[in-house]
Amino acid sequence: MITAKPLPKAEWTDPVTKHMQGDFSPLNLRQTAGEALDWLRKHPPPGRIIYFYVVDDEGRLSGVVPTRRLVLSAPETPLADIIVRQIVSLPAQATVLEACEFFIQHRLLAFPVVDEKSRLIGVVDIELYTDELGRLAEEGRVGNDLFQLFGVRGPSAEHGTSLGTFRARFPWLGCNLAAGILAAFLSGVYQEELNRVVALAFFIPVVLNLAESVSSQSVSLALHMMHGQAPSWKELPAHLAREAITGLMLGLASATVVALVALAWLGNVRVAVCIIGGISGGVAGAAAMGLALPFLLRLLRLEPRVAAGPIALAAADVITILLYLNLARWLLN
Repeated sequence: MITAKPLPKAEWTDPVTKHMQGDFSPLNLRQTAGEALDWLRKHPPPGRIIYFYVVDDEGRLSGVVPTRRLVLSAPETPLADIIVRQIVSLPAQATVLEACEFFIQHRLLAFPVVDEKSRLIGVVDIELYTDELGRLAEEGRVGNDLFQLFGVRGPSAEHGTSLGTFRARFPWLGCNLAAGILAAFLSGVYQEELNRVVALAFFIPVVLNLAESVSSQSVSLALHMMHGQAPSWKELPAHLAREAITGLMLGLASATVVALVALAWLGNVRVAVCIIGGISGGVAGAAAMGLALPFLLRLLRLEPRVAAGPIALAAADVITILLYLNLARWLLN
């Protein structure tokens, strides 16, 4: 239930709590359909009605009851039996930009806003989104700009020209070109170590490929996490720590296999140790970098699906080759 109270003009980075409607009338989970309707008659919502949200005695959001169900259900029917419990809500720390993305992804007319304890604190409705569309039109910006800000592909991305697609994607490939050239330069800097133990060069491709593969997985995971949801910067450190630990475990498992092959083939313990350290550390760093980049790019209003992959792969290459060759220098001296 939303009021018609005017709100201040929104900016993309504003917290959604600044623009939500706080004057709403939630129903109580312990009520029956008849009791809820009687209560609404005695406490009529001050504005238009979109959805009826239901909370428990602690104010925690329990679900939403469709108007048709509420009106047509028998008066003695408990609300708990007719509510929809799977409800999409906005976290209080979400921004206006992230709220608008919710309207695009879920195509609902309103979203409840909840705090860290899932308590209902307000509601934002479709008016926030349409106001932002109007603001873009007043500024003379094309409609697809809105989709680009959200990281959602607009129609021109599907049916644009080859030249336009090339212009959008090639600059990010420059990250890979720069990383490849830098990796070649670093190999020259560590030429003495590579000359002393030529076998180190044999395993550079597999060391880099493992880091790149895990980085790509982490980017995909981050994009999936952000799909239809507002990125939670508060929870990002925990996600990063978990992904880094997962990357370390993946790196250790892969490094052990490669190191055993190197040991059986060359019989050189130092090369095996370099492989274990390089792969384990490189993969852990690549995993954390791959997860963080889509969130950071969204914060900078760039397209994470286009930019995150190339940047993450470039970073993975540089981190891994530096770790691998510095470890070799330390062990061989």
